[in-house]
Amino acid sequence: MLRRVLVPLLALCTALLAVPAVAQADARPPAPAQDPFYTPPSPLPGQPGDLIRQRQVDWYPEPFRVFQAPVHTWLVLYRSTSATGAPNAVSGMVLVPPIPWTGPGPRPVIAYAMGTQGLGDDCAPSYHLRTGTEVEIAFLAQAMLKGYAVALTDYEGLGTPGTHTYAVSRSEGHALLDVARAASKVDGAGISPTAPVGVFGYSQGGQAAAAAGELQPTYAPDVHVVGIAEGGVPADLNEVAAYNDGNIGFSLVAGAAVGYAAAYPELPFADVLNAKGHEVVQKVENSCVVELALADPFDRLDNLTTVPGMIKDPRWQARLAENTLGTHKPSAPVLLYHGTADELIPFHVGQELRERLCALGASVQWQPVPLAGHIVAISTYGTAALNWLGDRFAGKAPTPNC
Repeated sequence: MLRRVLVPLLALCTALLAVPAVAQADARPPAPAQDPFYTPPSPLPGQPGDLIRQRQVDWYPEPFRVFQAPVHTWLVLYRSTSATGAPNAVSGMVLVPPIPWTGPGPRPVIAYAMGTQGLGDDCAPSYHLRTGTEVEIAFLAQAMLKGYAVALTDYEGLGTPGTHTYAVSRSEGHALLDVARAASKVDGAGISPTAPVGVFGYSQGGQAAAAAGELQPTYAPDVHVVGIAEGGVPADLNEVAAYNDGNIGFSLVAGAAVGYAAAYPELPFADVLNAKGHEVVQKVENSCVVELALADPFDRLDNLTTVPGMIKDPRWQARLAENTLGTHKPSAPVLLYHGTADELIPFHVGQELRERLCALGASVQWQPVPLAGHIVAISTYGTAALNWLGDRFAGKAPTPNC
């Protein structure tokens, strides 16, 4: 695992050694709650994908902040749309390597959806990248080493005011498509509005990537998506919640409940929590991924509420159904991969997503990752997923296996 992180970073650094740093190192950045950049104006201006503001910043790929990566990096705040269709503002980052793009057409863009970061504002990827604490830097480095620009979203309510709508696919998909739109509007980035876009994400990011693929034909037909690489996708949260109730991943279920209650205020949640439930929710709402995972493992949802079977309520079921993936045909080809030994998102959830997408007539290349658990699957197959997107940028035909 360490080798997979260090090799692309060293390669990127070596390739860029002759390139001067793009900015002087700044002081350690303030946390999002203390940084007015993350607070959107009221009323919100513009349309989905419009840039509200930008700030050129420094990217440190390591926590000691000794090496400032010579990559052009912008913190962005942009317009998007909530799960219920309301206008919102989302933060994110746009990264452009100084390596010239020598391929055909404009420089491609990776619309990058991070895996679970946590629910606290300090967990925002745009903050972690500037403090050298982001765990997914290996794939960012690989993408930029290939000459791709990267547009990544913090998701709704992560960094910006309000509770993060964790695991709500519609919100995530909108945020990911809109950061791809916003990237072309960043002054100085040189990203074309007609640039080919490859969507990449795993775990929560896989959910966002899958949602972006399904929403793009109607929500963002102007975004030129050429491929969607999605892995470890929690495509059906009813299945994922049932699997993790009483299991090691229960804290993530609690986080998803918090996210849904934030996205859909009509859902019974805070009013049915017992004392323990309120305590767990307070932990979850302020935790980044490690603390989140350790907040309440092996517990059960019924132990946190005064009403058994909370998510069986018809109001919960309606919202969960709205966010179940594999219900709309993506227009771009899909690479779908999943570890056969995934301990958090059961393998059959990925298999069933494949079946639904294939039934819709989508172009799907399905790739089980043998004997791989949740983290191992992305560690071993993430590079192949990026290479698959590279083939789409090169105009090569996909090889679906429905």
